[in-house]
Amino acid sequence: MEFWVLMEYLAWILSAILGLYIVVDWLRVDSTYSEDVLTSSREGELEAMTEKHQL
Repeated sequence: MEFWVLMEYLAWILSAILGLYIVVDWLRVDSTYSEDVLTSSREGELEAMTEKHQL
């Protein structure tokens, strides 16, 4: 096999592995945390409470 053909196959395999990891992680996080936790913006609320506005 030519070097670049081998690199292409390797890139496709790596892409498939990363895609599979993303799906598995998505399912694991989705089953671990509730929808309320995943869609909350606590960081934004904390930031808004500590901001000091000057005029």
